[in-house]
Amino acid sequence: MTNKEILITQSVAILCDGNNIERSIHEQSKSTNTMVNFDTLIPKLLNGRGLNRLIYFREGQNISSKLAERLHEMYYGSVVPCHKSADIPLSIKATQLSSKVDTIIIMSGDSDYLDLVTHLKSEGVRIEIAAVQETTAKALIEEADHFHPITKEDWFSYTPPKSGPRRGRHFE
Repeated sequence: MTNKEILITQSVAILCDGNNIERSIHEQSKSTNTMVNFDTLIPKLLNGRGLNRLIYFREGQNISSKLAERLHEMYYGSVVPCHKSADIPLSIKATQLSSKVDTIIIMSGDSDYLDLVTHLKSEGVRIEIAAVQETTAKALIEEADHFHPITKEDWFSYTPPKSGPRRGRHFE
């Protein structure tokens, strides 16, 4: 009898609470010019599994069009603007996707997602949390099937564009 390799496939959805992850990274890096490096983080999170969806939920009006374009080009991902917090839209989307994927990775350390994690697990979905460990609720880590710490290797710093001199008339 020969030992044959068994191929295990999983369909994964990654749902990111952008404001939560950004705040956590800014707190750890001590800089607001720090951002998740999706090019290294996504392959690490997937670990050879198939990506079904990547959705970045972001509160506020200042959503980077470059980020949206990059996520779409690289991962067919999308950015969803949220009226207030991402908690409710992310939870609704996770519930909608629960019958379509094997695993949902929630990128957030917010304890508000604890009931969602418990519910999705009861529906038979594997739930993984990806977040900065120092700012992640301990109960969330314990309830999840797996925890992926987001560390300084998973982010980068950038230099924001400088505003140049204004052209045209100046009114006082």
